[in-house]
Amino acid sequence: MKESAVKKIAVLTSGGDSPGMNAALRAVVRTANYYNIECYGVREGYNGLINDDFLKMGPRSVKNIINQGGTILKSARSKEFRTKEGRQKAYDNCVKYGIEALVCIGGDGTFTGAKIFNEEFGIRVIGVPGTIDNDIFGTDNTIGFDTALNTAMDAIDKIRDTATSHNRVFFVEVMGRDAGFIALNSGLATGALDILIPEKKDSMDELFTNFRNAEKTGKSSSIVVVAEGEKLANIYELAEQTKVEFPDYDIRVAILGHIQRGGSPSCADRVLASRLGFGAVTGLMAGENNVMAGMRSNEIVYTPIEDAIKKHNEINKDLLLISEILAI
Repeated sequence: MKESAVKKIAVLTSGGDSPGMNAALRAVVRTANYYNIECYGVREGYNGLINDDFLKMGPRSVKNIINQGGTILKSARSKEFRTKEGRQKAYDNCVKYGIEALVCIGGDGTFTGAKIFNEEFGIRVIGVPGTIDNDIFGTDNTIGFDTALNTAMDAIDKIRDTATSHNRVFFVEVMGRDAGFIALNSGLATGALDILIPEKKDSMDELFTNFRNAEKTGKSSSIVVVAEGEKLANIYELAEQTKVEFPDYDIRVAILGHIQRGGSPSCADRVLASRLGFGAVTGLMAGENNVMAGMRSNEIVYTPIEDAIKKHNEINKDLLLISEILAI
């Protein structure tokens, strides 16, 4: 490999945490060490850039973290970094440490901050997609998505056990912000009667029709998986309206919440995070800037950060059809 375009970098985790962020951090630090690039960690995301919370990192700094959820650097959403004055403080600290490039692990909010920082001050930036929502364009999967899916699936499986025992209907809300990837995949994997996601136009009439069709086949308990960004109604309103239509139903609501953000990352997330952390450093070495490292068709690719922010991954409509057919 030709001489590196950077000699000193910093890495941070920002926004909502996701399982596998530590594995990505580990890959960044150890890849930098391998190629003789000095690496600093920044605590609490962009707040750390502003508050001069840097620490020198080497291979032993990231030992035994590949299996840990969360992020050892901690994460935060920085209000001050949204101001020009805050970003100026961050830049001054980067100059103080001689930082030439930033590896920013997070979602679209993290990438928006990185893009503005690069355009204002010229420090190279590269993004690594760390979010359970899987809503970032330019990568087949984001770091943490697979683990969150497995967490949701495991929880819904347990809910199904009690739903079946009591002939109950459960409405289960999963995370995903404005995207339905977790809901669609976990719903299909757990045999949900219906899956309500923001990417498709749902109606109460369709939902009620599905309940009636289930009754005709002798189904006595059901699971309805609802994405937190569902536009039809919130999960409590959905349950209430269903109770009015079917007064004999024993209906319960379960919101899985932040359990989906935690836990030891899956094998898939550890491998993905390791590859993207490596790709972020080697991308900077090759001169990449203002891009996100992603995985497409099992290959590392670089997508302009602006595209990663503005564009969106599309829901697989085949999965919608399959889930409808198999739910009968």
